[in-house]
Amino acid sequence: MKRSALVVLCLFAAAPAVFGQGAGQGRATVVYLTAFQTSDGGFGESPAGAGSSKSSLRLTSSAARALKYFGGDVPDPKAASAFVASCFDKESGGFADRPGGKPDVATTAVGLMAVAALKMPAEPYAEPAVAYLAGRAKTFEEIRIAAAGLEAAGKRPAAADAWLKEVAKLRRDDGSYGDGGARDTGGAAVVVLRLGGTLAPRDAVLKTIRTGQRGDGGFGKTGAKGSELETTYRVMRCFMMLKGKPADVAGLRAFVAKCRNADGGYGVAPGEKSSTGGTYYAGSVLHWLGE
Repeated sequence: MKRSALVVLCLFAAAPAVFGQGAGQGRATVVYLTAFQTSDGGFGESPAGAGSSKSSLRLTSSAARALKYFGGDVPDPKAASAFVASCFDKESGGFADRPGGKPDVATTAVGLMAVAALKMPAEPYAEPAVAYLAGRAKTFEEIRIAAAGLEAAGKRPAAADAWLKEVAKLRRDDGSYGDGGARDTGGAAVVVLRLGGTLAPRDAVLKTIRTGQRGDGGFGKTGAKGSELETTYRVMRCFMMLKGKPADVAGLRAFVAKCRNADGGYGVAPGEKSSTGGTYYAGSVLHWLGE
């Protein structure tokens, strides 16, 4: 792959940068992300020229979606699509993180998201993967990620009604979910909305997640001192689906900016090393704020 030429073309074809970022910063983030596409078409844990880097379905899906948010494109989308297809296990109907690996609920949901992000034909994968998820998602985290994959595929299996009953068990008297914090409440509310359930009262959910915003502008796990982008991403998806915004939008933008590093990528928290996942979370949050 002629990487340097592809990256330059990607930059010149890039759409306007994510809201809250200058054009130069957006281009730097695109360069950071495109460097991770490997010779097999997938995206790895380190830049392709930095030595051995095994491609991962999770990283490929995150990179493809993050590039869209930062105004870029996957340098070689055909190769990326071929890598995603190679992770599909026809026998089980699920996706593994790497070709020949063992499928599970999370990687199968991610596979459906990757298919959608790369605009691959859904027909060979959608029905088998939906059946795989419907028969195996049991815990809340499995149901949460399965719902995300099903939304990407535009499918709703009969199991969704049973999943909604499981999520309903987490609902508290004040309208919050789980431990009553922003992360648990936002995550559960998103599942309900994705599966077509009834979320009531909406205002109670918004109050809970707004209250969870911390002094640094971000959101974090209950009991943890600092905020991080993974929890912030979960909560912000809930705001997006409820057409709401956090109380301190400027503070949230400032928190995301603190997670940005000189290489153009984002760490999951301020001071942490850049990663594809952290960059995807940042791009999603900034995109939703820009809406």
